[in-house]
Formats: sequence, C-alpha cells, structure tokens
Amino acid sequence: MPGVDPSTVADRLEITDLCARYAMHLSRFEVDELIELFLPDGTYTAFGEVYAMDLFPKLVSSAPRGQLIVNPPVITFDGDEANGEQHYTFTDQKTHEVRLAWYSDQYRRTADGWRFANRSTTFLRRGGGYDSGNTHDPVRS
Repeated sequence: MPGVDPSTVADRLEITDLCARYAMHLSRFEVDELIELFLPDGTYTAFGEVYAMDLFPKLVSSAPRGQLIVNPPVITFDGDEANGEQHYTFTDQKTHEVRLAWYSDQYRRTADGWRFANRSTTFLRRGGGYDSGNTHDPVRS
C-alpha cells in the first residue's frame, strides 16, 4: 500500500481487529465485551450527545437489534495514539431497513493493546446529506 509505514502493520492489524470485535459484539448485544474495547474514560458520541462508559449499556439497550457490517478502518498514527474512519452498514433485524454511516475513531495504545478513546457516528441521509443523528437522548430522557 502506498504511504503505509511498514512499522505500523502490527498496530493496523490490532486496530482492525478492535473494530471488527466492536461490530461483532454490538450485533450480538454483548455490552460487557463492548465496554472492554474502550478506555475506562472512553466515550461514544452520537445523536448530539457524548456518552461515558457508565451510560453505554443503556444506550446499547435502546438501539434496534440487527447486523453491523464494517469495512476495514483507514488509520493514521501519532505515536501511541491513532485516528481512524470506518464506514458501515446496519441492517435492522425486524424491518431489514438498511442504514449507512461511518465511525470516526480515536484510539490509544495501552498495556493491554489498542482501545477506543472515542468512537463517534455520522449517518448518511437519503437526501444526500449526513449528520450525527437526530438530536435526542435515548439514555437520559
């Protein structure tokens, strides 16, 4: 791949695995496993809100069930920190309605490997636009 530093290959694979595990655990509603992928002070951002990990279980439980399909993330490194973008589709289990979106990630290397510092969602709209979701708070309302 042009522009890829060979010294980052192992880190790229580990972050790609982190992102794949997120998709797998979210599709299975395995909340404890999802939380383990984040730093203890990690956050998830969507719907105009930032959620700390103590609110993440309630956020996940408010989401529809379905299948999350992701592509490999595009990653840039800065020492023990990295940023990534990962496009995905979500298919609702009941309606089979498909949603298109991408994640913007901040990763940090820890003694236990790479973890999400923040993961935020941007949704692609049918009309051609995109946003962070309809402003609402499924957790705090």
